[in-house]
Formats: sequence, structure tokens, C-alpha cells
Amino acid sequence: MSGAVGPYASPAPTEGRDFAGMTALVTGGASGIGAATAALLLRRGARVAVLDRDPSGAPPGTVPVTADVTDDAAVRAAVAAAVDALGGALDTLVGNAGIGAVGTVEDNTDAEWRHVLDVNVSGLVRTARAALPHLRRTAAARPGRASITHTCSIAATAGLPQRALYSASKGAVLSLTLAMAADHVREGIRVNCVNPGTADTPWIGRLLDQAPDPAAERAALNARQPTGRMVTADEVAAAIAHLASPAASGITGASLAVDGGMQGLRPRPAT
Repeated sequence: MSGAVGPYASPAPTEGRDFAGMTALVTGGASGIGAATAALLLRRGARVAVLDRDPSGAPPGTVPVTADVTDDAAVRAAVAAAVDALGGALDTLVGNAGIGAVGTVEDNTDAEWRHVLDVNVSGLVRTARAALPHLRRTAAARPGRASITHTCSIAATAGLPQRALYSASKGAVLSLTLAMAADHVREGIRVNCVNPGTADTPWIGRLLDQAPDPAAERAALNARQPTGRMVTADEVAAAIAHLASPAASGITGASLAVDGGMQGLRPRPAT
């Protein structure tokens, strides 16, 4: 796991086996935050399935299933196949599949708006809808285990330049998380989300590659987080695992910021 050198460098993770005997499905689990989450859950004892348009990058030891989250029939079939491969039960769903968008409201076309909202919001709905019958059975048989965790973003709670469409989609994810938590709390299914700051993922890497001065752009992204660096996929995965763990059985309807203090801190400029 990469990180800055100094007091705000990312520490080496400590891991237990709190997911032993549990099963998990991670959407968008073949790269970035999703792959880091799938690998972490696997190391902590879970049997893990990865749903992705191209699951070839799924961590070794996971069960790969192929689906585009904009296709309801494909999602239903993939979730059913994943649960069957995991032994017929599902304890936790990680709704992570998503795409980015750059620009102001003038820059993105109607087609781009429809597509990003379809992936980032409706994609979560489709996977949850297919998973809920399985999660209800888990909640009835093994109270405290059933959960859904969404990957949201600091873009849901802070105004970021050139991210109008992306921010709108993630704002919807935050509201969806709260509504789902209220809908399913009495069924014993917890619903939470994580709000990463700028994370050092392949998507950010592609954005940097397109910048006129990639090194300067990376320095700017690091500097806007009070810790002085972007968060890592492994750090976001650790937050997702915490919310999905039975140890967090008292947490629902929560959004956990993993943003290096970007949302809440206003440190004085360095002198």
C-alpha cells in the first residue's frame, strides 16, 4: 500500500479473521477500491465473489461473475450465480461499481448524464434488488451479519470543481443509502456507505495521464487533502470492511469519510 512518508503516511494494516464463515459479493471488484476490498475480505476469512463487466482482474481466490450493472437481467443472473457458487448464502453486498465524469453542467451531454446516473445510482439499485432476498435469509438465520455497503464519495458532501455530474450521482448514492437503511433496518439488514476523498486509483491515474502536467496535477490532488496525500484503495477497503463486519452490527445509515480530513478540517496554511 503506497502512501506519503512522514506522520501522515498510511500505516501497515492489521487484519483479523472476523469474516470467517461469511460470504460477500463485491461489484466493480476487479480493479481499484473494489479489488482491494475483495482481497481484504478474502484475507479476513470470507468467501468472496466479484461482479464486474470484465472480472479478469478479480483477486485470486475470488469467484468471478460477469455482468454490466446497467443490465437488470444480467445482474440478476450474476447475483444468483455468485450466491450459488458461495454455497447458497450471502452475508454482505459491497456496491462499488461506478464510473467518473469530469466537467461543469455545460460540459456533459444528456447521454452522459443518463449513463453515469444509470451506472452509479441505478446500478446499486439493481444489485441490491437482486441480493436482498438472500440477505433477508441471512438476517433471519444469523442476526448481525447481513449488510450492504456502498462506495459513495466526498463529492456527495463537498463542492468540487469540474465534477457536477459525478457529484450529483454520488449525492444520490448518499441519499439512497439513508433511505435503504430506513427501509431495511427492521429486517436486520444494515446499509452504510464510505465517502472516499481523492483516492489513488486507476481512474485517477488515467485523469493524471491526460493532464498537461501530470506531476503538477498529482501534487495538487495530494495538497488538497490535509494529510498531504491521496488516500489509498487499501484504506478505503479497510473502512468498507469495518462497516460490513459483524463488529459494526450497531451501525446503519452511516457515511464514513476516508478523505484525509478533506471534508471536515480547515488547517491553517503551512508557513
